Amino acid sequence: MLEPSKDITPQSERVLQVLACVARQGQPLSARELVEQTGLPLSTLYRQLAPLKKWGLVQEHAQTGLYEPGPLAVQLARGFDQHSWLMSAAREEMTDLVHKSGESVGLLAYVNGQVICLDMQESQQALRCSFAKGRASSTVRGASAKALLAFLPQAVQDSLLEQNFLEDPDHAQQRREDLLAQLQAIRSQRYATSENEIDLGIWGVSAPVFSGKDRLEASLSLMAPVQRIQNRKQELINMTLAAADRLSRKLQYP
Repeated sequence: MLEPSKDITPQSERVLQVLACVARQGQPLSARELVEQTGLPLSTLYRQLAPLKKWGLVQEHAQTGLYEPGPLAVQLARGFDQHSWLMSAAREEMTDLVHKSGESVGLLAYVNGQVICLDMQESQQALRCSFAKGRASSTVRGASAKALLAFLPQAVQDSLLEQNFLEDPDHAQQRREDLLAQLQAIRSQRYATSENEIDLGIWGVSAPVFSGKDRLEASLSLMAPVQRIQNRKQELINMTLAAADRLSRKLQYP
């Protein structure tokens, strides 16, 4: 069994740490699994779970004793979908981009150390990819992550790079330098592309979305099978860039 990690979360944020752990896992968790993932002592964990259960943000399954998002968490998610200014502004652009390109489109955001898929609109053409609404993905791999990483504050970017290159020290420095060069190019051209980086056979292009000068909100990403778009890459890049720019203008001037 893995040893619990050293906890460095402020006491005032521990309840949010537990809630985030339950929310992002995608499956019910035992108290022991929550201890392993949060690094909190079991007694502290139970103290944080108590108000979350009281307010319906987390619920404990009657038969299994596992913890999962509660009914108030479902209401929060529904409210975000229906009333979030970002989601409302993005929905029309995503639908339009799917219609024009014939490919699937996602909206992703960086939240507290994770890249999370906020929404996904799939085309009528087949696509097998790892992105799904609510699912977290890599912060340094794939076009969606890199389009965000390139425009995050320097301190956040440095922290994410450090976390992701702790393993394989013999090759970490070269990989880090390669990624930094890619991020510089992404900042210059305002989009990122990837192929076979997250899912085998999938090509993607992603462009950042801003609500103001240097105020990053999300990345708009188009994904398609490589074999289907070999002669359309630049066209799809241009479409995605244009859609992201329109969305940014909407967020800045509602």
